Amino acid sequence: MNTLIKAFSALSDETRLSIVEQLMADGELPAGDLIEGRGMSGAAISRHLKVLREAGLIQQRAKGPQRLYSIRPEGLRAIAEWTISKREFWETSLDRLGATLERENTWPT
Repeated sequence: MNTLIKAFSALSDETRLSIVEQLMADGELPAGDLIEGRGMSGAAISRHLKVLREAGLIQQRAKGPQRLYSIRPEGLRAIAEWTISKREFWETSLDRLGATLERENTWPT
């Protein structure tokens, strides 16, 4: 459960979530590409990347002087598996809500 808490905490920040979404869409990217368009310093992005790495959501590798970042599928898989495991709860809850709304919208004639 600690892994999930770290992952959800990391993704609760708008910047970190957008970094993960960018890496999912574009694949492996150098840190410089992750800075563009965010209006943040390299140091600020570096701190966000560290949080994502520590949460197990991204990985870093060195290529010469460049640092490349990519998604760690295992980290996102844990979130997906947790979400899927709650599917029955949501389906049951939505079914109950639907039945309640039908009862409330049924008027005797």
